[in-house]
Amino acid sequence: MVQNPARRTALADATIEVLAREGARGLTFRAVDVQAGVPNGTASNYFANREDLLNQTARHIHHRLTPDPVMIAELLRAPRDRDLVKALVRDIFRRISEDRAGYVALLELRLEATRRPELRTRLTEAVRDELDANVAYHLGQGLPGDRETVVVLYLAMTGLVLEQLTLPEVLGTDGLTALIDAIVERIVPAA
Repeated sequence: MVQNPARRTALADATIEVLAREGARGLTFRAVDVQAGVPNGTASNYFANREDLLNQTARHIHHRLTPDPVMIAELLRAPRDRDLVKALVRDIFRRISEDRAGYVALLELRLEATRRPELRTRLTEAVRDELDANVAYHLGQGLPGDRETVVVLYLAMTGLVLEQLTLPEVLGTDGLTALIDAIVERIVPAA
C-alpha cells in the first residue's frame, strides 16, 4: 500500500466532496481520482477496496471536525457554567457549518452503514467513542450536568445540524445562536 500521507489526505478530502455532492452511490475510485485531480487508479493504490475507502474517510471526517486546541483553551478560561457550555456548543455548530461537505458526507456514510454491516460496526464504534470522549471531557472539565445531560445535548444538536445542513429554509439562519442558547438553557442545569 502506498504511504504518502499528504496524498492519502487529499484523496480522503476528495472522497468527502464526492460523498457530499453525489452520495454513496456516486462514490467510485474514478470519481475520487477526478475530484482530487490525480491520475486514474491513484485512489485504488491507497485504499484496498471501497469498504476501506469508506472506513478511512469516516475517520478523516472526524479528524476534520476536531476543534482547534488554541480556541478551546481560550474558551476554557471562562467559569465552568452554562454560558461556557453555550460557547462550546456554538463552536461545534460553527465548525460543522463551515465544513458542510464533511458533515453531509458523514450523513451519507451513516445511510450507507444501514446497508453495509462492516461499515456500520466501525462507524458505530467511532461515533460511540466520540460521544464517550465528549462525556468524559464535559465531566472532566467540571461543566454542569452529567452523562445524560451530554447525551441529550448531543441528540438535540444532531437534530439541529441535520435540519440546517439538509433543509436550512425550515428554520432559516436568523436566530440560530439564540436557538442554540435555548437548547443549552433547557438541557444543561445551572452550575
